[in-house]
Amino acid sequence: MDAQQQSRRGFLRASAAFAGAGLLQACGSTQQPSVPTTSSPKVPVQSNNNLNTMRIFACSGFGESTSRSELAAQRLAVAGFAVSNQQASVRRYQRFAGSDAERAADLQDVAAGRVPVPKVLMGLRGGYGAMRILPLVNWSTLGARMREQGTLLFGYSDVTAVQLALLAQGQMCSFAGPMLYSEFGKPQMSEFTTRSFIDNSCNPAMSVRVAAMQNYQVQAEGILWGGNLSMLSALVGSPYMPQVDGGILFIEDVGEQPYRIERMLQTLYLSGILGRQQAIVLGNFRMGSIRDVYDSSYTFNSVVQTMARLTKVPVLTGFPFGHVADKVTFPLGARASLHSTSDGGYQIDFRDYPVLNASVLALNTLIPQPPAVEGLLNGIVGAPAIETPSSETEDVM
Repeated sequence: MDAQQQSRRGFLRASAAFAGAGLLQACGSTQQPSVPTTSSPKVPVQSNNNLNTMRIFACSGFGESTSRSELAAQRLAVAGFAVSNQQASVRRYQRFAGSDAERAADLQDVAAGRVPVPKVLMGLRGGYGAMRILPLVNWSTLGARMREQGTLLFGYSDVTAVQLALLAQGQMCSFAGPMLYSEFGKPQMSEFTTRSFIDNSCNPAMSVRVAAMQNYQVQAEGILWGGNLSMLSALVGSPYMPQVDGGILFIEDVGEQPYRIERMLQTLYLSGILGRQQAIVLGNFRMGSIRDVYDSSYTFNSVVQTMARLTKVPVLTGFPFGHVADKVTFPLGARASLHSTSDGGYQIDFRDYPVLNASVLALNTLIPQPPAVEGLLNGIVGAPAIETPSSETEDVM
């Protein structure tokens, strides 16, 4: 081990110990959440002995850059997390982050009691492969153990399969939010995403307000659930699809032409899922220059109008989440209240989900620093160089 590595590791150990003593605190909310008037499910129990523990799980694709995974783990360690199962971030088998058995064990070892239940289960990235491990995990037991400890699971994209299975069979909510490789390993993290992660994972009640979109008059209360559209449509008819009546369904995806988006939505409609919801909320699909190759006049808005007409359910757009740099963190499977706002937009209030205890963490260290400060910190800590693939864009999952 060279001197730089020794210095870096010593700094991380000292930082983690300092944060664990509760001397560095960070959870100042930049939002003003209001508590909705809804019936509340059982509030998760908060444990006293695992408040800063984080376990990585890699259920889908592998991380191409080892140094990117190392940087992410380093940032989270400096923020006070005791990060375990880091070998998951460097595994590779074919196109996956390990064999089916290895990837399932990241979660099943928690369910079976082979490893302690962490405070945070942090997804590595998306891609493909999560569906393959669904039969290999006892979701009911995992959900029960997570509920006892107030565990927060973070992910999106292909990780939606895990989140749906956890809700369907484990009755446990999770968080749509940043992942280890995809966000925390970026050379420059998004300040918006980072602040939302800090605020919303520490706050027992949060609100997300969206400016004028469709001028609906909507008021709904229920379980807000969903995630990636490709995963939702793929799990229709399986035991891993939650049976949510009177809910608020959130949907996002990336890189799909309008007709393909409609086809997947039609699957949800024909299965009866859409008609049982009070509202459908669409995130950022990153349509950009994507056009229907057969008829360029058939746009994303055409799909929205078609589905609203078919389902007779309000279809709201503009929710700030997707395969984009700036995204909010919010719970999936928790109670939510949605209502129209006077400016033609809408607001969603969330409650009854597990939260982080900021007093044992140093979360403000995650907020991106100005270049001069970042350079000083790198000189002290010795941040690893990042190998950014030439094809890498914001849809790194």
